Amino acid sequence: MTQSLVAALAGFRLGLGLIVAIGAQNAFVLRQGLRREHVFAVALFCALSDAVLIALGVAGFAAVTARLPWLAEALRWGGVAFLGWYAIRAGRAAWIGGAALDAGQGAAPSLAAVLATVAALTWANPHVWLDTVVLLGAVSAQFPGEGIAFGAGAATASVLFFFALAYGARLLAPLFARPVAWRLLDAGVALILASVAARLALGAL
Repeated sequence: MTQSLVAALAGFRLGLGLIVAIGAQNAFVLRQGLRREHVFAVALFCALSDAVLIALGVAGFAAVTARLPWLAEALRWGGVAFLGWYAIRAGRAAWIGGAALDAGQGAAPSLAAVLATVAALTWANPHVWLDTVVLLGAVSAQFPGEGIAFGAGAATASVLFFFALAYGARLLAPLFARPVAWRLLDAGVALILASVAARLALGAL
């Protein structure tokens, strides 16, 4: 397996593990899919936004760590701590439960209103910046010379996830009306992130 493929797979796995975590952005995409309102535009906006943010993180950290070699190691352990915290939070949500999806009712909003909402949930969301620019950018430094492959893998995960979520939402409506479905998803997210944190700590990504 080539280094580029290893980096791309690592980026895909980490990107997918981060993006499936339940949050305001994903809930909004899922809701739009359930209501069949501006589905393509919302999924495309989220995927392109992630791609831009991932590119910023990968390019920025490559330039910064070239001048500050110690930063990559510091950020590696910061990433371990952040992933561990995310995993604990997801595990706690799985244990407590109580979440359920309400697709909502009422008149369909305009495309401009929908895009304004999803833009705020994406670009004004600190978790999105931490996941894409900070965390993915930091982990990309573990693959010298393969930042493009790593970023492409992570961006691919975003594209696949958002379109699958948006267009598959109709099929998932009965499932995610039940709190147990969110608990199972949170449990899966916790396991994925804990695994990535462990591999990052061991330098085995």
